[in-house]
Amino acid sequence: MILALSACVVVVVALLWEVIAPQFTLWRSRRRAGRRRIGPVVEYDPGRERRAEQRARNLVRSCVNDEEWAMYRDLGFLRVWGRCARGPGDGEGEGRRGAPYAYLIYPHKPIIAFVPQTGQLLSEYCVEFPDLDRPYGSARLPDSDDVLAKWMALTGDERRLIASANMHLPGRQVDPVAVRRDLWRLGRWEQARIQREQTDAGSVSA
Repeated sequence: MILALSACVVVVVALLWEVIAPQFTLWRSRRRAGRRRIGPVVEYDPGRERRAEQRARNLVRSCVNDEEWAMYRDLGFLRVWGRCARGPGDGEGEGRRGAPYAYLIYPHKPIIAFVPQTGQLLSEYCVEFPDLDRPYGSARLPDSDDVLAKWMALTGDERRLIASANMHLPGRQVDPVAVRRDLWRLGRWEQARIQREQTDAGSVSA
């Protein structure tokens, strides 16, 4: 009885294997082919973005002047003075260095044009500088690299950048209240900087 039952089990297993074996072989070959297509898996480095941002900040510091670097370090954005005789919105008046307008550069946000004398917001200019390396499928530059790319484009060829950017009225992507708050912060920052410079000059002359 036991021998007969054992024989039946062996026969059933053999029949099942005849059915399953081709499917198993096909699954294994597809799995191996998939591995060959994918190639070696690159492990994600959680510190990569942090190191890339630090390198970008060092590059910003080496390119801009001391005032601009201090502004970016303390406030998180850069101001660039307009160089054209009449800027966005045909702003009137003469600002610092003869500029009737200026720009605020934020990481991964539109460039904001404004009137320094009144704080009036003129327009937003949307530009993108993608990371062509795309190490992990992302085209997003580190924050400081994005700021530096905009700074270099504005200071190198302002007319070309503005002409090629997508222009919108203020408030399309950046909150005007937040921008005016940043302009207020910038004014306070400049006052404090001037006071420190005067104090330092007085200490040297004494």
